[in-house]
Amino acid sequence: MTTPAPTRIPLAGVIGSPIAHSRSPALHGFWLRRYGIAGHYIPMEVSQADLAEALRMLPRLGFVGCNVTIPHKEAIIGLADIVTDRAAVIGAANTLIFRKDGKLHADNTDGLGFLNNLRQEAPHWVPSSGPAAVFGAGGAARGVVWALLDAGVPEVRIANRTRPRAESLRADFGARVQVVDWTQGASMVEGAMTVVNTTSLGMVGKSEFRIPLDALDPRAVVTDIVYTPLETPFLRAAKEAGCTTVDGLGMLLHQAVPGFERWFGVRPVVDAETRAAVLAA
Repeated sequence: MTTPAPTRIPLAGVIGSPIAHSRSPALHGFWLRRYGIAGHYIPMEVSQADLAEALRMLPRLGFVGCNVTIPHKEAIIGLADIVTDRAAVIGAANTLIFRKDGKLHADNTDGLGFLNNLRQEAPHWVPSSGPAAVFGAGGAARGVVWALLDAGVPEVRIANRTRPRAESLRADFGARVQVVDWTQGASMVEGAMTVVNTTSLGMVGKSEFRIPLDALDPRAVVTDIVYTPLETPFLRAAKEAGCTTVDGLGMLLHQAVPGFERWFGVRPVVDAETRAAVLAA
């Protein structure tokens, strides 16, 4: 009688540099415990020079996939064998699957996480109700702009401290994207029904968000992808203007759902207990 080969414990993780600040291990660790799954999720500091080699080695070590964060999201597109349409349009990937046939599958779930956070925390939000105003034009902004356009927002106004990066988004996403000078950012929010900060301004240890928000429509839904602190000065100003505000932690939680499901076979639920577990980490 032969003894069956032991089942390999699935491994996943997050690759970045730096990575010690990431709350993804706390999130995935909570879900693994909640659903009684024999698996592990590990933070991995990987330099840009070592990225390609690390991606070749991880499947051999038992990894079924991983998340990717700064500064590797754009480089992954050139290293993957299969790139989803949304990741290709956005120009960056954050979720990798190591397929059994040896191919590397890259996806971008940031936009989905952004939308699902808004829909959960502001269920009355109607994307088609008016223009959106987006501050910032970096990698995170690309996912947000894709999501807003895909959801049916009629126009996305973008202001970035360096205008050429905003112009690049317009070139990639088309005529529904309008570029506004950073110095005119205060007027950009006038009439906008969705307002988003995708910059690091207002984050702990970073510069303040100094653009006045006096022109905010109180009917607008305002969100900040920063979640340290949970209520940024940007969100506080919006709340004082009577707007519905949504913090950035939910985007982190919701973008993680598709990857966890693919790696570990269970679709996790984002709820108050999940938020509390990540905040306590």
